[in-house]
Amino acid sequence: MSQTFRHPDILKIAQREGKVTVEGLADHFGVTLQTIRRDLTELAETNKLERVHGGAILPSGTTNIEYDERRNLNQASKLAMARACAQQIPQSCSIFMNIGTSTEAVARELLQHRDLMVVTNNMNIANILVDNPECQVVVTGGALRRSDSGLVGKITIDTIKQFKFDIAVIGCSALDEDGDLLDFDIQEVGVSQSIIAQSRKCFLVADHSKFSRAAPARIASMQDLSVVFTDKDLPDPLRDRCLSWGTNVVVTN
Repeated sequence: MSQTFRHPDILKIAQREGKVTVEGLADHFGVTLQTIRRDLTELAETNKLERVHGGAILPSGTTNIEYDERRNLNQASKLAMARACAQQIPQSCSIFMNIGTSTEAVARELLQHRDLMVVTNNMNIANILVDNPECQVVVTGGALRRSDSGLVGKITIDTIKQFKFDIAVIGCSALDEDGDLLDFDIQEVGVSQSIIAQSRKCFLVADHSKFSRAAPARIASMQDLSVVFTDKDLPDPLRDRCLSWGTNVVVTN
C-alpha cells in the first residue's frame, strides 16, 4: 500500500483511537517501522497529527493534551530550547518557573547552576532541582492540580506577590497570531499574570506546536516578554511585531 493510501487510514485510526503507535501501524499495514515513522512525520508537517514518543496523536485544537503526552511531544526541540534558555540565566539569581513540560526541561538544564533561588508552583520542577545542592527551592503552595502536579489558586498568587524575581521562565498552552499568550485554566492564567508582574525579565519557552493551537483564556502579550525561545521561525507578521516591541526571539532549529 502506498503512503497516499495509508495516510487517510492512519488518520481514521487516530480519530477512532485518539492515538496511533509506530509498532501498531507497522503491523496493521505490513510495512517497516521506518516507513511508518516517515508517514507520521509527513502528517505532522501538515498539522494533521502531532508526534509523540512512539507514535502520534490528533492535533489538540481547542483541547488540552494529557500531561504525559505533552512531556513526550517534540522532545528534541524542548531540549534545544531549554539549553538556550538556561544559557541566558546567570549564576546567583532568583527565578520563578511555572507549570509546563518545557519549563521542566529548563529546570534539568539548571542542575549545574550555582547560587540560585527558584520559586515554583510546579511540584515536578521542585523534584528535579532537589538534585542541585546549589539551588534553594521554594514551593508556593496552593491547590494541587493532580493532572500535572501544578499548584494554583489564591494561595499561589499571594505567595508570588511576596517576591521580586530576576527572571521568570514560563510556558503557555497556545500563542495566537496577535502575539497573545493563551491558556485553558483560568486559575493558571491568574498565576501567570502575577509571575509576569513580579519579574524583572520574563522568558517564554514554547515550541512551534503552540502556534497551531487555540485556548480561551488570555495571559498577556508577547510584548510583555523579554525573550521567546522557540524551535521554528515565527510567522512574519508576528516576528515583525516582536521586533517593534523589543521582544527578542531565539530560534533553536
